[in-house]
Amino acid sequence: MHNWILPDQIEDVLPGRAWQMEKVRRDLLDVFDAHGYDLVAPPLVEYLDSLLTGTGADLDGQTFKLTDPLSGRLLGVRADITPQTARIDAHLLAESGITRLCYAGQVLTARPSAMHHSREPYLVGAELYGDASVTSDIEVLNLLIEGLRRQSLPPLLLDFGHVGIFRALLADASDDVAARLLPLLASKQADVVAEVAHGLPHAEALAGLCSLYGGVEVIGRAEAELPDLPAVSEALATMRSVATALADAPVALSCDFAELRGFSYHSGLVFSVYAQGATDAIANGGRFDEVGRAFGRARPATGFSVDLKELMRLLPAPQPRSRAARI
Repeated sequence: MHNWILPDQIEDVLPGRAWQMEKVRRDLLDVFDAHGYDLVAPPLVEYLDSLLTGTGADLDGQTFKLTDPLSGRLLGVRADITPQTARIDAHLLAESGITRLCYAGQVLTARPSAMHHSREPYLVGAELYGDASVTSDIEVLNLLIEGLRRQSLPPLLLDFGHVGIFRALLADASDDVAARLLPLLASKQADVVAEVAHGLPHAEALAGLCSLYGGVEVIGRAEAELPDLPAVSEALATMRSVATALADAPVALSCDFAELRGFSYHSGLVFSVYAQGATDAIANGGRFDEVGRAFGRARPATGFSVDLKELMRLLPAPQPRSRAARI
C-alpha cells in the first residue's frame, strides 16, 4: 500500500479551497461576534466519560476511543462540540444569566453521516444558554440564516420539527421501543411504525407522524390530528411561533414531524438547513436543555452547527491564485 494514501473519507483540503473555507469560517464567526457570541476553543480529546456525558447513545458509536498513556484513563476524540460547550457553560463559566458561545473546529467520526461525507467535518457553531423561551430558538435561527446568506449559496430551505411531540406520544414506552421507531419514522414507514407501536396509548398518532410533513400549513394539520396533550400543545405552539417569526426570512420553510435527529439529547425544537439542489443538510441544530445536567447544572440551551466541508461543495470553485501575484 502506498504510504501517502489516507483513510477512507479522510481528506486533504488543497490550496484555493482551503483559503475559501477559511474565509467562510471567518465570515460566520464575524456574524456571531457581532451578535455577542463569545468564542471558545475546546480540546480535540477529553476523558471519555466527560465527552459523552448527557448525549445518550448518539455519539458513543461515533467516537474514536484511545487510552491516555499518562493517566491510563480512556480518552475520546470529539465527534461533536456541543457537549464540550455545555461543559464549559455549566462548569467553567457558571454564569447566572444568558450565555452566548460560538466555536469552530474539526471533529472526527467513526462513520460518515452520509455516504459521501467526510469523517472529519469542520464545524462552526453558536449556542445560547440560560433561556428556555422560544425567543432564544428564534434568535439562533436568525443568526444561522444571516451567516449562511452571506455566502454564495443556492436558495435555502429550513426544515424544522419538535422532539417533544414524539416523547409525549411514547408515554411510558421503553427505550428499546423508541430506538426501533426512530429509523422507521425517518423513512416514513407508517405501517411498520403502527406494528411496533401496537398496544401503546397513542400508536395511531405515532404512525400519523409519518404523513405530517410539508409546508408550515402542516402545523395546522397536526393541531387537528394529534392528541390533546399538554406537551404536544406546547410543542406545536413553539413551532407556530417559529413559523410566524421567520415568515419573511430569506429561506423557504418546511416542517417534518417524523425527523427526530439527535433524539437522545435534543429536548425541543430541532432543525436542519438545506440548499437547493443538495440532499444533505449543511447545518443542524435544536434545543438541548439536559446536556449540562451531568456537569452539575442543567441549563436551557439551543444552538446549531454548520458543516463547512458540506457547505464548500455548494460554492463555486475558487479562481486559481497566481503565485507570482502574491510575491
